[in-house]
Amino acid sequence: MTKDIVWKAIRLSPKELSVARVLRCGQAFRWKYVDDIWSCTIQNRVLLLKQDDTFLHYASIPHLKDTEEVVLDYFNLSIRLEELYLDWASKDKHFTKNSANFAGIRMLRQDPWENLVSFICSTNNNVKRISKMCENLCIHYGEFLVEYQGIKHYKFPEPERLAQPNVEAELRALGFGYRAKFIHQTAKMLTEKDEFAKLYSMRTEPHKTCHDYLQTFMGVGPKVADCVCLMSLDKHDVVPVDTHVFKIATKTYRMPGKLLNKELYAQIQDKFKQLWGEYAGWAHSVLFAADLRDLNNGINIKTEK
Repeated sequence: MTKDIVWKAIRLSPKELSVARVLRCGQAFRWKYVDDIWSCTIQNRVLLLKQDDTFLHYASIPHLKDTEEVVLDYFNLSIRLEELYLDWASKDKHFTKNSANFAGIRMLRQDPWENLVSFICSTNNNVKRISKMCENLCIHYGEFLVEYQGIKHYKFPEPERLAQPNVEAELRALGFGYRAKFIHQTAKMLTEKDEFAKLYSMRTEPHKTCHDYLQTFMGVGPKVADCVCLMSLDKHDVVPVDTHVFKIATKTYRMPGKLLNKELYAQIQDKFKQLWGEYAGWAHSVLFAADLRDLNNGINIKTEK
């Protein structure tokens, strides 16, 4: 099956999408990078990507006809990023300064279920450990799809699999700690009648409805809820506020406050929405990425297997 890989291409400037930056800036956690090719299981296939100065090249295992549609949707490519950068720069001198070397950073449109579980894993955690947790979920509970470049690719497990009675204890043994209970209980909630469909229906609901709904899941607070709103539920203006964004708000934008509480959280969100507009969440992600040490050290990526 891997011998019959069919590569196709979309003409796309790295200013519209920098794959290397977007897939390493803390949005998604399951992408692998080997020999200049990115790979991840998405929608019943292993999606393969590589990029040059003119094209985004893509393929899938197995070869599926709708793969281009999946790529366009996953990377939100109907949204013109260069125009947004110009708009943000015209409104915000700090954006101009901090984004100068960070073109092509856009928000992904991820699967809401996987996005929710990934960000439950993210609490009090770092990208390396979150990635390991997501990988373990797939290895131990997901369906094996194919091996490519020495990497075994698995689908992300369905809620029914993670809702089984023994899962919480197994996840604790795998190093998930208190997050094991959160994941297990969230999976159980989403196996109840119509709940899984309800999660996806949040894409058409207002932010407050979506935000309140997500916080009914165990382990989901305001910041995790807003990450899911932004990264998979089409709430492009939402700025998730964590200690990192709090620092940017108070240090760079001179917002008053020494302790991030509910009131200040809302004030920071309102400040950035007024400043950056309907894609405020996207603008925030550029500044967030520009401040990441890993991305600041350049675009060279260690090959991993």
